[in-house]
Amino acid sequence: MRIGELEQKSGVPARMLRYYEEQGLVTPRRLSNGYREYDEYLVDRVGKIRGLLDAGIPTRIISLILPCLNQPQTVVVDDPDPGLLVVLQRERDRMTEKIDVLSQNRDAITRYIQALEAASSAQEGATSDRKAS
Repeated sequence: MRIGELEQKSGVPARMLRYYEEQGLVTPRRLSNGYREYDEYLVDRVGKIRGLLDAGIPTRIISLILPCLNQPQTVVVDDPDPGLLVVLQRERDRMTEKIDVLSQNRDAITRYIQALEAASSAQEGATSDRKAS
């Protein structure tokens, strides 16, 4: 698929897709005319990259964990970097905290929606009762 189709399917602008390519996060094939040709699996990968970037993970770290994005695949680390381990653990913990806060906010919004629906139903019931009288 061409870059415009990947943009449409993934919701990620073509400019960002080119940036991902510069960073080595996606690698399209090049056609003889120089156009980029993207494989279908990249739609999912681009979504995962976008999510990691939105979570605050820098592209240099995303490039290191790309093997984990293509499950099921065994991740093999040839040269373990203790500094990277600390960074990834910190990022994972920060993401977990964000998820917890988002979950709490989602639950609060759900309760508010339920209260609005209950109030709306009660109001409709009262209006129906008055009309019937």
